[in-house]
Amino acid sequence: MTSSLNPDSDSIRLGIDLGGTKTEIIALDHQGQTLLRQRTSTPSHSEHDTPEKNYQAIINNMVAMVQQVQQQLTIQDYTLGIGIPGAISLATGRVKNANTTCLIGNDLQGDIEHALQHKVVIANDADCFALSEATDGAAAGKPSVFAVIIGTGCGGGWVINGGLVSGPNAIAGEWGHNPLLWRDEQDTQIDCYCGQQGCLETLLSGPGMRQQARYETGVDQATEDWFAAYQQGDTQARQVIERYHRRLAKALAGVINTLDPHAIVLGGGVSNLDSIYQQVPQLWEEYVFSDTVTTPLLKAKYGDSSGVRGAAWLGSAIK
Repeated sequence: MTSSLNPDSDSIRLGIDLGGTKTEIIALDHQGQTLLRQRTSTPSHSEHDTPEKNYQAIINNMVAMVQQVQQQLTIQDYTLGIGIPGAISLATGRVKNANTTCLIGNDLQGDIEHALQHKVVIANDADCFALSEATDGAAAGKPSVFAVIIGTGCGGGWVINGGLVSGPNAIAGEWGHNPLLWRDEQDTQIDCYCGQQGCLETLLSGPGMRQQARYETGVDQATEDWFAAYQQGDTQARQVIERYHRRLAKALAGVINTLDPHAIVLGGGVSNLDSIYQQVPQLWEEYVFSDTVTTPLLKAKYGDSSGVRGAAWLGSAIK
């Protein structure tokens, strides 16, 4: 199943990116130009409050943000898309697989629509990122795009001919919860929060890379510190990063062998390591089942704004 955009609509496109610590809203005109962008802290989840109270605080915060933008831009006609750290179950219409656990089991779409008296489209935040980069980002104009976020987690999204692919289980692109292909002895099987062991998220995300490097070297330091040491020519850091390059190459080779996308786009904090874009395409040739590999590996055009921009484009799927 895909969501098709309606780019000819003159409505203002509002997008919300609901994160664990911040909630961001953006307003785009019909040409994709930013009219307004604002951030606020996501209501904290107090252990002294009930999940219901925490959930309602998140709803109230998003509704207030939309209403404030309406007032600032003096608009009535708008579309609204929301990216969340989870997915909407196609079986129940309620949130599942959310890192923000108070969302799970709730009718988020229905509750926001009721509060605003306005239609809403909701998708996974990584799907929103993919839609943004395929619509007017680094992979604009490509027939098929696979985009992944390698930050605090590993999420992915898949766009074909401008339409976001969801699938019958609403999990298309859940790249981070597959095992590493062509694993070697150095790839430690780390427990993942999903209940499995050795997921890509435990190896390629920022926290996963840090944990894997600690197993390999006995040194515990932030991913950013490993990057800095690598750029300064530190021998141990070079070994850590080179192993990371190869793991990422193997993981993305699996995507190419399965989907053969016209482009792969990377986002998230780890994607800022510039050596990835030179080294990984050279390494994945060993694992891709083809005599040549011309798939471009691209850095996200809009950085940490891609998710919220994609949520705004997502709203254009409203009929």
